[in-house]
Formats: sequence, structure tokens, C-alpha cells
Amino acid sequence: MRRFTDGDSVEGLTTFLHRAYADHAAAGLVFFASYQTPEDTRRRLDKGECWIALEQGTIIGSVTVAGTYDTPPGYPAPSDAGSFWQLAVDPAQRGTGLGHRLLTLAESRIAALGASKAVIDTSSQAADLIAWYERHGYTSIGTWKWDVTNYDSVVLAKDLVP
Repeated sequence: MRRFTDGDSVEGLTTFLHRAYADHAAAGLVFFASYQTPEDTRRRLDKGECWIALEQGTIIGSVTVAGTYDTPPGYPAPSDAGSFWQLAVDPAQRGTGLGHRLLTLAESRIAALGASKAVIDTSSQAADLIAWYERHGYTSIGTWKWDVTNYDSVVLAKDLVP
């Protein structure tokens, strides 16, 4: 895995995200990553560090991370939390451990950036994703409604420092 660079294609990353989130969209869960434009992707990249996993030059996984950051008023994240978003794995790579490796990388980078907790949110209707995060030590700390999705989100957090 490596950092996404200015030489990488924002359009290619956007296309990958659409592919990775297509099954959620088909199930009626409109994750922002399933339809965002390359301009949206660029704005999200500018808010953190994007890491990608490649296979023969093709993106097969990605995650963007940030240390402590400004959250919207009322968002239930602790002030000492970092976050990651759009953790995505190519559908053909699911079940290979790539998601776990991306999550471990995200947590490591968040801690290195000075945060003591990691926060993520996902659809409250995505029971499989919530269970996956819970298996990795995350617990629900609240809910949130983004204006770019068609669902309420559950916000999950994990202590990174024992």
C-alpha cells in the first residue's frame, strides 16, 4: 500500500469507489462514494491522507485518514478522535484480508497523527459493515444524518491507545 499522489488519477480513484460501493447502491443505500464526482473526490482527498492498494497498477483498495479534525456541530465524535472514510475494497478482493489491512493502516496513521481514538460512520442499515467494525473493536457512540446520503449513519469509535 502507498499514499495516493498528485500523479495518480482522481478519475481512476472515483471510478474505483463507484465500483466498490455499487453493491450498496444496488441495495438502496446511497453512500456518497457510490456517486461522487472526481471534483468531490479531490475535495475529500484534500482533507486527509489517501492510501491505496494496487494490483498490477490497478486500485483494489483505498482509505482516507485524518488526525483530529473539525466536525459539524453536534457530530458525536470526541475531540481527540481522528477519522477515516471511504474505506473501500474491490468486490473481487473481498474476503482476502485487504479490508483488515486497510483498517489497520488507517488506525496506525490516525495514531501517528496524534489522535487517541478512531471514528467512522456508516449506514445504520448496513448491519454487515457495523458488525465488521464491531469485530475490530469499534463501538457505537451515536448517530448522524449526512445530507449526501439517503440513510441515518451510526457513528463508531475505537480507542487507539491502551
